[in-house]
Amino acid sequence: MRELPIVKALAAVEDASTLDPVVTRVQRVVDAVLAPRALRDLLHGVPAGHPLHPVLVLVPTGSWISAAVLDAMPGQERAARTLVGVGLLAVAPSALAGFADWAASHEQQKRVGLVHSAANLVATALYGASYLQRLRGRSTSAKLLGWTGLGAVGLGGFIGGHLAYRQAVGANHAEDVPHLVSPGWHEVAPLDELPDGELTGREVDGKPVVVLRRGDRAHVLSDTCSHLSGPLSDGALTTERGEACVTCPWHDSVFSLRTGEVVHGPATSPQPAFTTRVADGVLEARLPNAG
Repeated sequence: MRELPIVKALAAVEDASTLDPVVTRVQRVVDAVLAPRALRDLLHGVPAGHPLHPVLVLVPTGSWISAAVLDAMPGQERAARTLVGVGLLAVAPSALAGFADWAASHEQQKRVGLVHSAANLVATALYGASYLQRLRGRSTSAKLLGWTGLGAVGLGGFIGGHLAYRQAVGANHAEDVPHLVSPGWHEVAPLDELPDGELTGREVDGKPVVVLRRGDRAHVLSDTCSHLSGPLSDGALTTERGEACVTCPWHDSVFSLRTGEVVHGPATSPQPAFTTRVADGVLEARLPNAG
């Protein structure tokens, strides 16, 4: 079965560098509005362990779909108006979470995300106009505006699906590591060949890892950042909450080197963390539940 024309159009948008000046301007605004890191972590969904935006969009989308159904039924004007209003109130938190994720994505994702945002902005404007018409008692135009807005919502949702599944925004890019590393202990490197107190890249069972040696002990994480596959071994060694962490060089996600947990987003999924030991002067690593 052939792809729909809209899919080919979105693929073209991915490489549409003409959108980059707009992307740059929007990026500046988002960075200024979402400057506090704690706010960004919350909007990314770090406490939840997965992106927050897909959850938040359920409120406006569900409210507006329900309003559209009620608009097709007699005597439901007040209930439909209430649902349209609920959807409008829910737009702001949903949009903030979406823009937080958008600002920490790749160039191709940002271009498509800009179009996704534009479709949702049109939908919001149409529903805003629909709500005003409902207050004025102009039922017919209010319903037409609402149904048109729902079409824009559907378009925005389709583009959102392209972002989430075709371009893997919000997906865990390290999820496959436990399935690719075989069970048991694997040699990493002779301990004295690893620099003390520095991040270094090595391999475990043919898969890239980042290693921090401190004396006769070491921490080992998957090198592929769970956010968007950045190489953690090229990142910075930092200290957060009193323990050693690695900061991804691409989008500044911060992970505990001891546990792999997310300390700061935009990542929401932890890094696969290996158990380590030293045998006959050689550092070995094992990934729990691998295989």
